[in-house]
Amino acid sequence: MAAGRGTPRLSGQLCFAAYSLVQAFNRAYKPLLDRLGLTYPQYLVLLVLWERDDQTVKAIGDRLGLDSGTLTPLLKRLEAAGIVRRTRDSADERQVRITLTAPGRALEAEAGQVFEEVGRTTGLCSTELEGLKDTLIRLRDTMNGAL
Repeated sequence: MAAGRGTPRLSGQLCFAAYSLVQAFNRAYKPLLDRLGLTYPQYLVLLVLWERDDQTVKAIGDRLGLDSGTLTPLLKRLEAAGIVRRTRDSADERQVRITLTAPGRALEAEAGQVFEEVGRTTGLCSTELEGLKDTLIRLRDTMNGAL
């Protein structure tokens, strides 16, 4: 049955374009992160820590939009791999602080290559990528503010 006028079509859905783009990014990142022994969520945590080391689980979760139930097992795996250290905050025992270990800091240089390789797969120049990122952030923030 043909779709009538006003009937939503998959090709016209921004949400599907975003969803399928995320899938493409996941396919691009996976083999590169596999070489580092990381999952994409672990990579995101490390990006946060490379920007500023020694953060609470809550601060990392707030930055990534992840709750502690999702973040804690991920951090435990990173700790078991020797990439981060989890310690209780001396000022507030309820808080757990996450710090990079020497191997965790060393991964930053290799991760920079991941970013460059994925960037090349987009076929866009750095100016186009920056503009697209800015537009996506504005869209995300506007939608989050409306919800």
